[in-house]
Amino acid sequence: MIKNIYLITLTTASLFLTSCGSDDKKSIAENSPVINVTVNQVDASGNSPFLSVSGKIQAANSADLSTRMMGYVNKVHVNVGDKVRKGQLLVSINNSDLQAKRAQVNAGITEATAAFNNAQKDYNRFENLFTDKSASQKELDDMTASFEMAKARLESANQLKNEINAQFVYSNITAPFNGTVTSKNVEAGNMANPGAPIISIETPGNFEVMARVPETEISEIKNDTKVDVLVKSINKTIIGKVTEVSTSAKNTGGQYLVKIALDKTDSPILSGMFTTVQFPIERKAKSTMVLVPLEAIVTKGQLSGVYTVSESNTALLRWLRLGRTFGNQIEVLSGLNSDEAYIVSAEGKLYNGVRISVQ
Repeated sequence: MIKNIYLITLTTASLFLTSCGSDDKKSIAENSPVINVTVNQVDASGNSPFLSVSGKIQAANSADLSTRMMGYVNKVHVNVGDKVRKGQLLVSINNSDLQAKRAQVNAGITEATAAFNNAQKDYNRFENLFTDKSASQKELDDMTASFEMAKARLESANQLKNEINAQFVYSNITAPFNGTVTSKNVEAGNMANPGAPIISIETPGNFEVMARVPETEISEIKNDTKVDVLVKSINKTIIGKVTEVSTSAKNTGGQYLVKIALDKTDSPILSGMFTTVQFPIERKAKSTMVLVPLEAIVTKGQLSGVYTVSESNTALLRWLRLGRTFGNQIEVLSGLNSDEAYIVSAEGKLYNGVRISVQ
């Protein structure tokens, strides 16, 4: 009996403490300061009945320049942003080994030339002796063979010189066309490696968009189709025309590449800007792509999410499954619907349950 009374007393005390703890937490939550927050509505790219896909601006004429030889960079003659002319020297690579090889080749040509001239004289002399019946056919045949071998050695030496001269081209990187330097990947003293981009140039003012179209819609895309291209960073729409439509998605993750030439414009567009391309065709797949800015994403370990507003005006952390990145925005595959809002900034530290005031 005493044991039962003891258990009842402990249970009552436990319930009292739990109740007090809950009241304390509730009191703390109610008395915590209210954090002012700014919310955004989800940016859904599927509200239009027409097909809209993401794209990226690139220069219509661009080149990543590299070399076929390995050597130390003597000097980089340009900087990023410099305007260059066709044939202008951009990068000089040490070619002392090529100079030594060229000297050897020139010496070989001199030797081969002397041997050829001597063989030619002997051939002409034996040809005259054979005509005068003073030399046999065998002697003429031997002399003819010697002459042809000397001729072949001279030709080989000259071709080796052409090969060395061709290699000199890769020690001096020049501009293939008039343009602007967009990137520089080496400095003086660095080692230049074969095939590695050294410098990039492009022709400004002539731009195109590379868009990715899903397989459900690609059959509707035709060349010469006029499209609207929204450049997100400057909020401008530019008219474009489809110039190329890929017929394979083998190396592009199931997305088909479509190239769009942009009309001339005074808008300040640059290579690398992200766009939304709207085609004048109805979408077959009625899916909606949900986008949120990267600055709103909260990362904890391997998890990513955003803070949303609960019905009681408190912050609620929602975990998300994310997809592709488009500039400063990222695709939400699941966890957030197109009719919801999320917190994009706050005037204090956010955590689950903190009271908030939407500004």
